[in-house]
Amino acid sequence: MDLANHKLDERDRLIAGYAAIAIAIHVLESAFPSPLPGIKPGLANVVVLIVLLRHGIHCAIWVGMLRVLGGSLLAGTFLTPTFLLSMAGALASLTALSLTFVVLRHAASAIGYGIISAMAHVAGQITAAYFIFMPHPALLSMMPVLTSLAMVLGIASGLVCAQLLKQMKPVVAI
Repeated sequence: MDLANHKLDERDRLIAGYAAIAIAIHVLESAFPSPLPGIKPGLANVVVLIVLLRHGIHCAIWVGMLRVLGGSLLAGTFLTPTFLLSMAGALASLTALSLTFVVLRHAASAIGYGIISAMAHVAGQITAAYFIFMPHPALLSMMPVLTSLAMVLGIASGLVCAQLLKQMKPVVAI
């Protein structure tokens, strides 16, 4: 067996496993009632943060994108407005995480990444909602509430991520 193909196979299995966990959490979160439509705690993002901090940005991007695609297929929202907003948030979040990872790699904590991810996610969703569905200034009036909530949920997901990372075995390089 070729060593390069073996490493790729291991990485693919790793990504598939994390993506399956993230998709399951994504689907479970969509089943719970929410005080505001579309607002979820972002627990599936904890998986993306763990992957980012343990395996790097490329794996995290794969897991993040597979979560949105797989979760929307299982929840029955693929290509609906919900999917478009979720994808916009995920793309914004993964872009912000990528930039932060490249610039601050070891200086940012799990909590920092959680906040950055949540804030970018909300910004991506509001931007998509404004340009695709409702180009009205009233939509922008929701920003203070949504960004405040994103800050709190970003801190929470960062704390959960940090605690889970402490309990996990060290990463074996693949």
